[in-house]
Amino acid sequence: MTNPVLDGLARARHSAVHLEMRDAYQPSDPEFIAWQTGKRLDPAADRSSWWRPFLDVVTETTARGVVMRRARIVSEPVTDYIKYEHDVTFPNVAAGELIRWLPRRKAADIPLPGTDLWMFDGSSVLFTHFSGVGGVVDREWRTESAVVSMVSSAFEAVWSRAIPHEEYKPV
Repeated sequence: MTNPVLDGLARARHSAVHLEMRDAYQPSDPEFIAWQTGKRLDPAADRSSWWRPFLDVVTETTARGVVMRRARIVSEPVTDYIKYEHDVTFPNVAAGELIRWLPRRKAADIPLPGTDLWMFDGSSVLFTHFSGVGGVVDREWRTESAVVSMVSSAFEAVWSRAIPHEEYKPV
């Protein structure tokens, strides 16, 4: 079975943007559970101790000149899951991904899509539909110009207000 995100990244020529808007994802994720019990990644440790297979994809994608940007809209005070995401984001940055965080209160006047998404080369959008507890239920490709335009406007508005990962401190 193919992964639509990996497919989109493999085809991307110049840009890939990812908008995340949930405060929790897949609470049964073993890595999240390990983090809750005290496991932490050490940036100074051997890279193999914190490198994940997806980061090879990020490195390969950005090496081709594709700019990868991820924006996360988060409620404050943040959930434990968002604390976890923030704590384990440094490998994504090391792999070449640009990441910013936007407190939800600063996004109140931005027209946003109803779910998380990826957009590739400003021409195709991959929406991810989740269950109430944060498990992936379905994904949906959309290429209509009105959808792409709405997603592009929303992402750029979020990006312009968001705080770079290195500067954001979860509240």
